[in-house]
Amino acid sequence: MAEKITPRATDYSQWYIDIVLNAKLADYAPVKGCMVIRPRGYALWERIQAGLDGLFKETGHVNAYFPLLIPESFIKKEAEHIEGFAPELAVVTHGGGEKLEEPLVIRPTSETIIWAMYKKWIQSWRDLPILINQWANIVRWEKRTRPFLRTREFLWQEGHTAHATAEEAREETLRMLGVYRRFAEEWMAIPVLSGVKTASEKFAGAVDTYAIEAMMQDGKALQAGTSHFLGQNFAKAFDVTFQTKDKTLDHVWATSWGVSTRLIGGLIMMHSDDKGLVVPPRIAPTQVVIVPIFKTDTKAAVVGFAAKLRDALSAADVRVVLDDDDQNTPGWKFSEYELQGVPLRIECGPRDIEKGQVVIARRDTGEKAFVPVAEVPARVAALLEIVQQALFDKALAFRKASTRRTDDYAEFRRLVEGPGGFIESGWCGDPACEAKVKNETMATIRVLPIGQSAPEGASCVVCGKKAAHLATFALAY
Repeated sequence: MAEKITPRATDYSQWYIDIVLNAKLADYAPVKGCMVIRPRGYALWERIQAGLDGLFKETGHVNAYFPLLIPESFIKKEAEHIEGFAPELAVVTHGGGEKLEEPLVIRPTSETIIWAMYKKWIQSWRDLPILINQWANIVRWEKRTRPFLRTREFLWQEGHTAHATAEEAREETLRMLGVYRRFAEEWMAIPVLSGVKTASEKFAGAVDTYAIEAMMQDGKALQAGTSHFLGQNFAKAFDVTFQTKDKTLDHVWATSWGVSTRLIGGLIMMHSDDKGLVVPPRIAPTQVVIVPIFKTDTKAAVVGFAAKLRDALSAADVRVVLDDDDQNTPGWKFSEYELQGVPLRIECGPRDIEKGQVVIARRDTGEKAFVPVAEVPARVAALLEIVQQALFDKALAFRKASTRRTDDYAEFRRLVEGPGGFIESGWCGDPACEAKVKNETMATIRVLPIGQSAPEGASCVVCGKKAAHLATFALAY
């Protein structure tokens, strides 16, 4: 219940952990750095899966599955890839009681094994494009972990596509970035910035990495999804060539893109409050909970009334639960469902039955309204949309209020150390200036926003030279 939640203003990090544990989203696993995703947390992941999977299939993608174990030699074939992932690899050296002839890596990502298969499947331009996604688990041996945000094993989806031209692959990269932005904003009510990563922040093995970045309530950035233009790097590493339309040979062009259970961490930190979890209606496993208020002699009548409400809402495609358990008080239930983040609560008792009405309470604002029974399905449908939009608007207003512009390095440092948030500053493009900011403040360039160039006269926040980019800096998870 709410008293178990440390207030955000007291300790934001502990507030987050308290919600994860007390809302029963996840628990710590026996293996350090890993988590057990509990049914409520997994129900959120299922909603994320369902929404994204539909969007992927709308854009022509299909699902497949590739092995968890990858030959170590595959990982080593792409030099930049192995350099980037080597510190995080988990390696299997024995199987069936015997030492393996070649160590096997537990997948940190699947580019290598997928491109080994694409070599078998691609001979001609007629075999292209290949648009494959897989839902899988990943292992990366992280040193500092936090449930959902960074764990040694996590769940994700990873798309891997093969194309005949660079133009097609770049279009795919940006298309999927747009899918992620649409899902984050329309389903999860999380406003995001989209843009390209700098060379120091891009995916190991990519030509360009694009990302969506969200601002959490403590002003830190969260990378919520990435889409990579891989060029021909992996095709060359695995010698994947095809016969073009004009009968020449060329290497295939590639993309990869992914989001993970980190989205659940972002959802928690974006919307929740000191009472517990707040979940946008479109992603909520339960959108409405009905809490009947009764005594022993009125239970049958009130629960019967509530059951009819439940059936009417179910018929209107609302995800609704009726809690008629008499082991806990209505007050306890109110706090418990607030902790769980159910968007709407319907209360009904003997007096409400007499008046032909119910009470509907919003989780996000706490506002209550008396609603005639006949109007409940329509009012619930409208309120769910209102809550969805209100959560997005609130988050967007916070981001805008917490985004500041400066090209003065002293002011930049004060902003990082003080209010935080997103800081828009000029950058000359020199990696040395980027590294100086990271070393001295721990802030990084989150993205170079798409379609946003440096203003006339803007200078690099570090060296003062003419700015080539207007970069978005922030501390990040």
